[in-house]
Amino acid sequence: MAGCSVPDQPRTTFYSHGESVRVAPIRYCNPQGRECSNPNPQAVEDLVVPSGAPLQISVPEEVSAAPWQVVFRYRTDDGSLAEGRSPVFTPGQQHAYTLRFPRNEAPQRGESSGARLERVEVQRYSASLTLGPEGGVQFGIGGSWAVDVQPEPRTAVRP
Repeated sequence: MAGCSVPDQPRTTFYSHGESVRVAPIRYCNPQGRECSNPNPQAVEDLVVPSGAPLQISVPEEVSAAPWQVVFRYRTDDGSLAEGRSPVFTPGQQHAYTLRFPRNEAPQRGESSGARLERVEVQRYSASLTLGPEGGVQFGIGGSWAVDVQPEPRTAVRP
């Protein structure tokens, strides 16, 4: 029966401020991008990332052996949704990345609360190619791992 089991899918580790989570893939494909698992949105984990604290990401060999990058979503100072991304890392060259997001300064009366990180996702590219909207070639995403960033819990102030 051991030969019939599905192999373990690689997990990515997200770490910040003394806490870490090992995240299973939301979706995982073979390197050619053909044999893929069913999407698993329940694989997204929560992680508290205090304002201004870095978020460290470690990926296993199965991820770093292909081009990969970090994509993140955040709320801007005015509350609108925005995205950012790391460079695409060369296969076998990088196994970790530290995302440094701007600190949310305590707002003064009448000012906005600052930008806030909401979701961070590791994306591993596959060898599958598609045509982009303007005719260019795009690589498919062969795996993704994500955390929803939770704000630091507020401590009660005693009178």
